[in-house]
Amino acid sequence: MDTIAPAWLWAVFVFAVIVALFIDFVVLKKQGAHSVTVKEALNWSIVWVAASFAFNGLFWFAVYQDHGAALANTKSLEFLTGYLIEKSLAVDNIFVFLMIFTYFAVPPEFQKRVLMIGIVGAIVLRTVMILVGSWLISEFHWVLYVFGAFLVLTGIKMWWAAGKEPDLESNPALKLLRRVLPVSKNFDGEKFFTIENGKKIATPLLLVIALVGLTDVIFAVDSIPAIFAITSDPFIVLTSNVFAILGLRAMYFLLAAVAAKFHLLSYGLAVVLVFIGTKMLLIDVYKIPVLLSLGVVVAILGVTMVWSLKTAPRLRTDEPKAST
Repeated sequence: MDTIAPAWLWAVFVFAVIVALFIDFVVLKKQGAHSVTVKEALNWSIVWVAASFAFNGLFWFAVYQDHGAALANTKSLEFLTGYLIEKSLAVDNIFVFLMIFTYFAVPPEFQKRVLMIGIVGAIVLRTVMILVGSWLISEFHWVLYVFGAFLVLTGIKMWWAAGKEPDLESNPALKLLRRVLPVSKNFDGEKFFTIENGKKIATPLLLVIALVGLTDVIFAVDSIPAIFAITSDPFIVLTSNVFAILGLRAMYFLLAAVAAKFHLLSYGLAVVLVFIGTKMLLIDVYKIPVLLSLGVVVAILGVTMVWSLKTAPRLRTDEPKAST
């Protein structure tokens, strides 16, 4: 698994992730269980985006020192494109999280802990998947075609499923968890287990954690191949993915307040997946430039978001007239 990143930059990345998790689990834990406001979520979203751009700048500098400006520009664009794709696909992930929290009526002050644990699980899971994926691509070039076809089919499936309410009650994973674990009807603070009638049983928060983890596995299968269509460098794939995940908690609380306004976003994400999958299928025929890929992804998401805002459902204030 060849990578252009020097060893010291790997060390910086690992240190940055440790610091980020320390902030989430130690510093923010002192706040206790509380509802995250839109202002707080916006501020943290800006912090995480700024940190990602700063790291990309450091990455550019590292490549520039060893290989020159031309390659540094290309590699930093690959990071930016991968970051944007992962960040965009995470939006759909967030809408599913919102559905899970709503279904289980999870109080806002408890949602933060669920997302924090989910982020750690996502980082570990995706690191393993990316390293395995990098090895497969380096050993078996044809795997790229499998990834490409999978992304195209996933995009088509996402398009047809867009706008439809998923039925969480019929989710097989939820049914299995309820059979295996006795679950309390009530929350017990942020605890995953509680005592009822002298027996230790799970709280609904444990089911929520399990479903959030399962959801991330499903979305990782979509998003990771999408970044491999941009670059095969495991460092770029991993770092762009992880930096996008680190801001997931703040982005959730930010988008949860305006979720209804972006009701068409799933259609845009479906088109992005089809485009990225097609790019991967054409890799040996025509390699679409990274800058063009970035422009297409930004244009698709921009058009979708603007169109969503223009066609956002509005509350009707007119009352039907009484018949005479």
